[in-house]
Order: sequence, then C-alpha cells, then structure tokens
Amino acid sequence: MASPATAAEIQDELICSICLEYLTKPVTITCGHNFCQACITQHCEEWEKGRRVELTCPQCRELFQKGEFKPNTQLNNIVQKIKQLERHPGKGKEPKADLCKRHEKRLKLFCEEDGEAICWVCEKSRDHRWHTGMSTGHCGKWEKIQTFFAPALQVPNRNREKRVDCSVCIERVWALKVKEKRAMITGEFNRLHTWLKEEEQGLLQRLAEEERETLQRLQENVSKLSQQSSSLKQLIAELEKKCQQRLSDQGTVGCFLPRSQSVKLQEPGAVSTELKNVYKICLDMKEMLQRFWVDVTLDPDTAHPELVLSEDRKRVRHGDKRQDLPDTPARFDPCPCVLGAEQFTGGRRYWEVEVGHKTEWSLGVCRESVSKKGTVTLTPGNGYWAVWLRTGEYKARTSPSAPLPVRVRPSRVGIFLDYEAGEVSFYNVTDGSHLFTFTDTFSGTLRPYFYPGLNAGGTNAAPLIICPIPAQAGRNL
Repeated sequence: MASPATAAEIQDELICSICLEYLTKPVTITCGHNFCQACITQHCEEWEKGRRVELTCPQCRELFQKGEFKPNTQLNNIVQKIKQLERHPGKGKEPKADLCKRHEKRLKLFCEEDGEAICWVCEKSRDHRWHTGMSTGHCGKWEKIQTFFAPALQVPNRNREKRVDCSVCIERVWALKVKEKRAMITGEFNRLHTWLKEEEQGLLQRLAEEERETLQRLQENVSKLSQQSSSLKQLIAELEKKCQQRLSDQGTVGCFLPRSQSVKLQEPGAVSTELKNVYKICLDMKEMLQRFWVDVTLDPDTAHPELVLSEDRKRVRHGDKRQDLPDTPARFDPCPCVLGAEQFTGGRRYWEVEVGHKTEWSLGVCRESVSKKGTVTLTPGNGYWAVWLRTGEYKARTSPSAPLPVRVRPSRVGIFLDYEAGEVSFYNVTDGSHLFTFTDTFSGTLRPYFYPGLNAGGTNAAPLIICPIPAQAGRNL
C-alpha cells in the first residue's frame, strides 16, 4: 500500500524546475511537465538564439516544439489556494515567527555565508544556489550566543531580569581563544618533535655506521704497524749481536742490509677524525615539509563544465561559458570545483598552490567518495577539510567556520597531509606561518580539492596554480 503524500512532496509538484519558485501562470508542454509561462518562453528564446541542440524539456529532456504548451488553469488555482493557506493558516492564530518572509516556509536551514536562516525554497533559489555553507536546523546567531553564554545568564535573583555580566563574557571569550591558541601551539610542536625524533634516529644510525667503518680502518692500520715493528725489532737484535764480533767479521754485517731494505715500511692510511655524516639539523618548517612534496595535477574528469584547465593540468580558472562535457557522476555540478588526480591512502604528502591576488578560493583535501552533484558543504563531517577566502575573510571550514590568523596576505598556500596522524595542515608560504590544522580519523582514499572561485566579471579571473616541485624537494620520499 502506497504511503500518503507529505506536504513537502505536494509543494514540490507546485515548484517550477527552472526558477525554483511557485508556478506563475503555469503551462503544460507535450511531455506533461509544468513550468511558469515566462520561464518556458525564455527557455525557448535562448534555444532559438543558440540552436546548438534540439529543443528539449528542461526536466525530462524529451523533445517538443516551440509554442507547444497550453495554460493549466486548474493547477494555477491550486497554487493560489496553497499560497493563501500558507499566508492564513487559521483564523485567530498569530503568524509564526519562524517562517520565511519571502516564501512563508519554515526556516529549516542556516546559510553561513549570509549569516541568516532560510527555508528550503531559498536554498534552491539563485540567491543561495552556489553557497556552500548550509547547515540543518535553525541555528541563528542569537541561539549560538545563548548556548555559549548560558552559564553567565543564570542570575539567582528571580525578581530581576536575566542579564549578562560583561566581565564574565569577556573572560570566557578570552579563555576560549587562549585555549585554542594553546592547542594549536602544542600540536605544532608535537609534530615538530616527531619530525626531529625521526631525524635524530636517522643521524644516529648514520653515525653508528661511520663509527664501525672508521674503527675497522684504524684496526687494520694498527695491525700493519704491529707487523712492521716486529720485523724491525728482529733486525735490530741480529745487528747488535753481530756488532759484538770481531772487526774481522765486519763483512758479515753487509748481508743484513738487503734484508733490512726488503722490509717495506707502509705508511698507514689517513683516517680523518672529522664526522663526515653529521648533517645540520634545519628547523625551518618549509625545508622539513619539502621532504614530502608530491607532484599534484588536476583531474579533468571531475572538473565543472565552466572550469578551464591548462594543458599541463596545473592551472584552473572559472570561464565565461559552459563547455559541452559529459555529465558523469565524477563531475562536479553545479558547484565549480575540481579534484587532483592523485589519490592518497596513507603516508605524508605536501604541495603548494599559488593563489596570487585572487578575491575568492578554496583549497584542501576531500574523500574521493564525496557526492559531486548538488550543494557542496565544506565541512569535515561531509568529507572536506579545507580553508577558503570569501568576502575578504580567511576561514577554516570547520562547523562553524573558524577565522584564520592571517598577518600577511598569502600569495601561496601550502597543504600538508599526514594520513596516519589524521591531520591536514595549511601554511602561509608567503611569511612562513601556520594557518590551521584539522585533526580527524581518515579512511579510504583522499584527493586534493580546488575551487578557484567565480569569475565575478573579471575581478577574480586569475587561475589557481599548482606549484612545481623544487629541485631539492622530495629526496626522502
């Protein structure tokens, strides 16, 4: 037995799939789908200008002829009645405060980019379609503030209104910031200690090998000198004995000269006391990260149709036109993103991206299994570990977003993935500072993630550029 239709399902039938608003003067085309009269007319006009493909239904892609649609009066009446019911749900009832002022729907979502609660119709509209910061539930700023300051709002005196002690609030906010900064510093030094420990073990191993080789050469030299010393002592003893004989026997002394000359005194090989393999330990974080540098390229099969990739797949920018590319499950659409071709299932990897003076971008890593269709929400819970620049603000895409400590505008950003440690770190290569580190538990395949930002009329037309591997990097991989 079929389950009864819900109110949301009924409302979906009354939405135009072109403008994503309630149907206005609905018309029906030959395949049976309904659209706003103005929307389907504009669709036909755009097709007539381009004429690259046949005219098809925007919803099911079935062919139809221009002008082959008729008004649907009955559906129009239903839409009007539904609108009236939403505006006047019942006599004597006050309008609900949690309804969207524009569409009069319940505010079930929160757009973090605009900082406002929205309904499900707003989410699909042009104003919010490209926004990636959507979270479920009506989590307005005031609710967040109340949750954070809940202990400070509890005042024992019931006869007075609850109020926030400003000093308590400031202390709490400052304590939270100090705690976050302390955790960041501790994490950075823990990683540095780990790297230094590995470097120490490697140097000690090389030193032990050099010690064994040097001692072996010294022992060989001692053995040679000992043999030579023994031969010389024997000759000296025989000479002293013959010297005591008569002068008439002097001729016999000459027989020892050839023997003494046969004893070749070999000079022992020089053994340097310098430790050749004691390398300088460099504390420069970038030099340490360069040990794990990998050559990252872009995967064209995942690129949104409006993204333009260079031939060497090292640059990506947002173009002016939508390219005619196959719509596969691996291709991002509608969000203009692209993934790196490299797949990481373990180890440590590092790469750098030139962002230049772009006004909008996002960088990081994501699970290969993330959905490429529909709205992209950049949070670890959705399989994305990324930072971005939007409206002049640098943020880590946690939930909620966290501002980044940017002192100098980064023209190049470094990304370091430590798979086993469950960390993704971001660095401002311009001034060598640490920006943010995500800590999580990784499983499956991870891939680099890139979003060059919209063209914005040419103000953000510059590409994201994946930097080449320096000659001295990657030697220890």
